[in-house]
Amino acid sequence: MSGFDERIAAGLRVRIDRTLCVGFGDCIKEAPEGFKLDGDGVAVFVDPDAVERDRLLRACDACPVDAISVWDTDGRQLVPTSA
Repeated sequence: MSGFDERIAAGLRVRIDRTLCVGFGDCIKEAPEGFKLDGDGVAVFVDPDAVERDRLLRACDACPVDAISVWDTDGRQLVPTSA
């Protein structure tokens, strides 16, 4: 598997950076139907379309190492948010 996995869900482009993910699982706590940890303990998509947009954004933003990035349809990065 490559270093990135990307999907379009809820009108958002969501990317998991597998090289950054350390398996805290905060995304899974927020949206277990959208994410899971694979055999290597790295986050992967399950069914992100099953998660409503606001909760999907919260799940992605919950990552403490910013391994999940999200962009809207205009190409603006929503997650991680800049301080």
